[in-house]
Amino acid sequence: MIKTKEQHPMSVDMVHTYNQFMDLMKQASQVEPGYAKAFMEFVQQGERDGALSNKFKQLISIALSVTARCQYCIAFHTKSAIDAGATRQEILEAALVAGVMGGGPAVATLRYVIDACDQFGAA
Repeated sequence: MIKTKEQHPMSVDMVHTYNQFMDLMKQASQVEPGYAKAFMEFVQQGERDGALSNKFKQLISIALSVTARCQYCIAFHTKSAIDAGATRQEILEAALVAGVMGGGPAVATLRYVIDACDQFGAA
């Protein structure tokens, strides 16, 4: 589990959101053994380096997560993008592109991306 850093009172605890998602995957495995493993392998296969780097694919996933307004997805893919070497600027630009396609509701979701960048230590 990732520990939560101290944060601004108005921010959303994205580390907690990430940990909730990972716990959900554990619970899914208890209900249907192999489900979470297969799902995570599917994600890893789709986001592995190829013609596009894993980092670039994580940035795409952030944009899609913002458009879908999926807080869990934003936490997971922002952390993964940072782990893959994405900068705060790259992550926020990907999220802003999502705002173009997703309109006001997607733009409102940028709060989660900003908080995830802060809490997961984006440079």
